[in-house]
Amino acid sequence: MVRRPRTLFSPMETETPPRGRTPEITVALIGAPADVGASARGARMGPEALRVAEIGAHLATHGLRVVDKGNLAGPSNPWREPVDGYRHLEEVVAWNSVVHDAVLEALRAQQLPILLGGDHSLALGSISAVARHCRALARPVRVLWLDSHADFNTNRLTPTGNMHGMPVACLCGHGPKALIEMSGHVPAIPASAVRQIGIRCVDAGEKRFVHDMNLEVFDMRYIDEMGMCETMRRALDAMDANTHLHVSFDVDFLDPEIAPGVGTTVPGGPSYREAQLCMEMIADSGRLASLDIVELNPALDERNRTARVAVDLVESLFGKSTLMRRSP
Repeated sequence: MVRRPRTLFSPMETETPPRGRTPEITVALIGAPADVGASARGARMGPEALRVAEIGAHLATHGLRVVDKGNLAGPSNPWREPVDGYRHLEEVVAWNSVVHDAVLEALRAQQLPILLGGDHSLALGSISAVARHCRALARPVRVLWLDSHADFNTNRLTPTGNMHGMPVACLCGHGPKALIEMSGHVPAIPASAVRQIGIRCVDAGEKRFVHDMNLEVFDMRYIDEMGMCETMRRALDAMDANTHLHVSFDVDFLDPEIAPGVGTTVPGGPSYREAQLCMEMIADSGRLASLDIVELNPALDERNRTARVAVDLVESLFGKSTLMRRSP
């Protein structure tokens, strides 16, 4: 068992003051500099790359009060081989535990948490916190998983043991005890709460499991045939005014032509304009209540280009629009 750090955040907490109108939402930026679940090192530098791209200042221009909580503390990457189909399980549990506590703290303070990752295994902690919080309030949860991968592997299905390929399966109750029980309930969320968008790289055994669990997947072929607009209409359908919408944004969701700074690039992803429309329609729903930004790897980027694109798209989640029309 890895002992949790006594202090969640680095000692220094900073605020970016809002510009313009009085803010209605307080956004909490939570850095999680970890790549223990990834296939390549470097995602641990993602939070600082997003800060260099001035994520806080950009969000503040949209009338948000932005509080940067600094970085969480957790174990370093031991870079070991998998054991029983899990790579770095102890470290992944430790990181997700502190992420869970930090996100839950923000939610209870009526803040909108934005997890700055870090690899995608960290979504286990953030979404487990969302599930715990919403269960206490009897609120339904909808998760939009923007990714090139389904992340629905288990230790028996995975070809690598890398745990950033397992978070959705764990959230749906299939994984190690310490992770599937993190929200206080198994499963943390039902498979029916998840909508996966942009999928184009799924392992063979994982694909069968996705079908067995009836996971709703809007893969790239669906987007090619139906368009991003219809995709998002269906992904956002049937939410009521009480629904908590969580967006888990893996930067490899984007086509590598516009976002090269990720460890697992997969060609054929959404274009810049398709991604903008995706984010704008999420904003139009008015339901966004928590967010992950993960798998940004500055070591593989070009002069922080991918971080700037990610920040630009996240702005669209909060009201930035390229459309010359009145907001709905």
